[in-house]
Amino acid sequence: MSPRERHYWLMKSEPDAFSIDDLKRKKQEAWDGVRNYQARNYMRDGMRVGDKVFFYHSNCAEPGIVGIATVATGAYPDPSQFDPKSKYFDPGSSRDNPRWMLVDVKFVKKLKRTITLKELQTDAALDGMVLVRKGSRLSVQPVEAEHWEHILALE
Repeated sequence: MSPRERHYWLMKSEPDAFSIDDLKRKKQEAWDGVRNYQARNYMRDGMRVGDKVFFYHSNCAEPGIVGIATVATGAYPDPSQFDPKSKYFDPGSSRDNPRWMLVDVKFVKKLKRTITLKELQTDAALDGMVLVRKGSRLSVQPVEAEHWEHILALE
């Protein structure tokens, strides 16, 4: 594999399902249950071990960036797609040709404060960021290096 520049990502999770505190406690966790092709493609084709990730709490009273993680593994088949008891079961996926992939993420730190979606949306320096685009709902999305640095400075 040839060297490449570091990539940055934002991954959304509902805090009542899996929070930054859960990741802190577990240290590393598989990011399972992604059932959107574009988000899957980002994990499968774009993410590499060592890439940095903003951990984002969604669908809660105060959505926003709450922590930092790193990509800990390359992409591999999401085992929940093969489990008929899982809510993420996909009868159209096979072990020979898995449809859904995941990566493991590793806890780095919890931010001192939540950098709220409202704050991000009103920051002119973040114009063009996927998260603040109208209609953007992807649970896994790229973050430009300049946006990453700017957001880190907001903490």
